[in-house]
Amino acid sequence: MTHTLGLGADANLPSQDAARREGHGAHGSPIAPGEIAVGVIVGRASEYFDFFVYAIASVLVFPSVFFPFEGRLEGTLYSFVVFSFAFVARPLGSVLFMTIQRHMGREAKLTLALFLLGISTAGMAFLPSYAQLGAASIVLLSAFRIAQGIALGGSWDGLPSLLALNAPAERRGWYAMLGQLGAPLGFFVAAGLFSFLLGNLESSDFLEWGWRYPFYVAFAINVVALFARLRLVSTDEYSRLLEERELQPTRVTELVRSQGRNLIIGALAALASYALFHLVTVFPLSWITLYSNRSISDFLMVQMFGSVLAAGGVVMSGLIADRFGRRTTLGTLAALIALFSAAAPALMGGGQSGQDAFIVTGFLLLGLSYGQAAGAVTANFPAKFRYTGAALTSDLAWLVGAGFAPLVALGLSAHFGLAYVGIYLLSGAIGTLAALSLNRALELRD
Repeated sequence: MTHTLGLGADANLPSQDAARREGHGAHGSPIAPGEIAVGVIVGRASEYFDFFVYAIASVLVFPSVFFPFEGRLEGTLYSFVVFSFAFVARPLGSVLFMTIQRHMGREAKLTLALFLLGISTAGMAFLPSYAQLGAASIVLLSAFRIAQGIALGGSWDGLPSLLALNAPAERRGWYAMLGQLGAPLGFFVAAGLFSFLLGNLESSDFLEWGWRYPFYVAFAINVVALFARLRLVSTDEYSRLLEERELQPTRVTELVRSQGRNLIIGALAALASYALFHLVTVFPLSWITLYSNRSISDFLMVQMFGSVLAAGGVVMSGLIADRFGRRTTLGTLAALIALFSAAAPALMGGGQSGQDAFIVTGFLLLGLSYGQAAGAVTANFPAKFRYTGAALTSDLAWLVGAGFAPLVALGLSAHFGLAYVGIYLLSGAIGTLAALSLNRALELRD
């Protein structure tokens, strides 16, 4: 029987007793799910901070620094084109670094990936502007962005899958959401840094040198995260547990041939959440910057409050999923996002109070839906394909749902109206509901 998405009972996962038996170290000491969760949260929070530093700079900095020859709107759209490069490169990075892991080991792979991520981030901090280097500055920015995407694909360590497999059966939703907390945490810190700099520096100083400091901080955090994650994955206990769970890379050609259906359904199952992801973080920041007189520093603080609500929503999603099931949770939130899409244009166009309502509601829905988005990719595949399958499914979900969201939403809304924000969100919700329905039909057929 062909395995389908483990969005319901997760019958292909081991029982709680089996998880306990197999979750012991080389000397008989148990490796608790909470210990694995620490590694997941540390790794994801550092990646998301790096991610949001670049995302915010794409709106507030890069149009002026690297595309000064264009108008504000066109410069921002060009910046979003470069922003999307990482999402295109990310699946390529996963494939490349899976090969490196097969030949050189997990520790070497993770070291190289995070080293590349750190170098790319630090390189952006030292990039000369267009006024200093001309078109070469744009080429270098694009190269560093592609390198970031490749590195993010290579930074997959398998810990989220390991956490899902070792979580107690009745608390899988709870443990699935822990790694997702990295998103609101990363955004909160990144937005806070930029808000502080904008509120305390002259505009000229911020655009000349102030914007570079968050990239320095991101580089430092990457170094700390590297050692924290290596300390986990390089131990004998973790290595043995990963091998026992068969969390090892497989060839992509074999994965696509055997599990192509699961790969596509898994990516679409999280589409509503990923579509919403950039439409409450990056897009509204660009819209306010271009079409509002609001203080950007103050608006970032509103988004920071939204990220706190999102963190609470992520935590709630674990409780809800354990009570009602992952499929029901994902489907219900997709339906709510579809309803939200109808109100989104009016809220974004409704002045400061409407924009604040859009941010608060959107972030809360994002937390509730994104909290279980990873659950759609941890149990999709048989053991042999779970490690590579989970990584590539996540990469494809990011590419299809989020990679071009700021570019498409801003471009269409600026030229044809905010209604296209709602249409984009609605398409993501429909994609999720269709994937869940298809998965259910395939389960019944098989």
